[in-house]
Amino acid sequence: MKTFDVVVRGKLVLEEEVINGEIGVKDGKVEIISKNTTHLQGGKILDFGNAYVFPGTIDVHVHCFSNPNEGFISTSTSAAAGGITTFLDMPYDLPNPVNNVEQFEKKVKKLEEEAIVDICLWGTISKKGGTDQIIPLAEAGAVAFKMSTFETDAYRFPRIPDPEIMKAMDLIKETGLRAAFHSENDEIIVDLIEEYQRENKVYPSAHMETRPPVTETSAVLKLLEFAYWTGVKLHIVHVSHPRTIELIQLFKKQGVQVTSETCYPYLLLDVHDLEKFGPRAKNNPPLRKPDEVKGLWDQLKAQNIELISSDHAPWGPEHKDRGKDNIFLSASGLPGVEIMTPLMFDSTVAKGILTPIEFAKLMSTHPAEVFQIPRKGKVAVGYDADFAVIDPEAIWVIDETKFRSYSKMSPFHGKEIKGKIIQTIVRGKTVFDGNAVIVKPGFGQFVPGSAAKENVVGRK
Repeated sequence: MKTFDVVVRGKLVLEEEVINGEIGVKDGKVEIISKNTTHLQGGKILDFGNAYVFPGTIDVHVHCFSNPNEGFISTSTSAAAGGITTFLDMPYDLPNPVNNVEQFEKKVKKLEEEAIVDICLWGTISKKGGTDQIIPLAEAGAVAFKMSTFETDAYRFPRIPDPEIMKAMDLIKETGLRAAFHSENDEIIVDLIEEYQRENKVYPSAHMETRPPVTETSAVLKLLEFAYWTGVKLHIVHVSHPRTIELIQLFKKQGVQVTSETCYPYLLLDVHDLEKFGPRAKNNPPLRKPDEVKGLWDQLKAQNIELISSDHAPWGPEHKDRGKDNIFLSASGLPGVEIMTPLMFDSTVAKGILTPIEFAKLMSTHPAEVFQIPRKGKVAVGYDADFAVIDPEAIWVIDETKFRSYSKMSPFHGKEIKGKIIQTIVRGKTVFDGNAVIVKPGFGQFVPGSAAKENVVGRK
């Protein structure tokens, strides 16, 4: 009888069914799936009993280097502990954004030395005159392109002017990759913030009041229309409002290839949490009103949102606490890779809101499909043996002081969770054993995008 490198047993969450079974893993890939549980022989047997063996979570929206104190080691260690087996790192690095091939190749080299889990890399463009880098970046292995209609920093995280967006969309269409956008109306927001600061209205919920829903929906509407005329595949990141999804659905019916994500805080927190936690709960776009959060849940249940991401932004107290008396002075963003998967499991599968199969689609399958990541996102023969194993009965409490990220500040600190990551497996190798991350930096690999040239190093 054939002996596999590893045999994984448990409640296997496959694409169409959940079975008590076992997986035979050879050379990092799923070679066989059996409905028996004592049939396969392996050099190593991992028997998880009644725990769910999900496809590893794929987080498409992570910022490792917005804060240089974080980096690949901290983020990918946190990701491994959070059941994430592949993530897509954003291009807004400090000090230099990834808007040219030289920067991109430097980042790939760093990734190959430091990653714990597998990682894809986003590309971006400079504010003006940077579109000539799109084709070279795609060929170098960028998984997609991220741009913004809101200016965080003119060099690192600029607002791209409309003519440049149109040029970029035309070129990105040629690559077959996605054009993704942080969609907020810069002019309205800047004006409102100036007005609020003048009037000393700097309390926490002023962050939401200066970024009303129209600032998201008006920016999205423009991008949908641009995508209609250029034919590019469009992706809207961190949707915070159900009206945005209504507009996306409208344009889908007109043939626009558009997908969207929301992030776990927009589903699990609302503006009252912004008032309660202040800078800890500040992100862009902001947390919304309870009825708007309910509307987002309705869209999720209707399967109108393709995937959930973390928008992991690892700020420390030095970035957050300065907004204690003036919310506008705080950095925006929350850490998320370590807690997103268990938080979402607790709020969906554990409460009977989603089935394990629906959960797997949101957290793994759809991210891989939307971003054309080969051999990822399913427990299926021929796919990488990437698994997030969750004990559905385990109850535990989130402790921000134990986060492996540089950022140890979360509005979810102290929250009781049902459903615990008891093992994370990447390409058949246990990277997190339920207590500790047990592989060394460099185990994770660069996963090139679908437009990469064949000679690009990494796993295509």
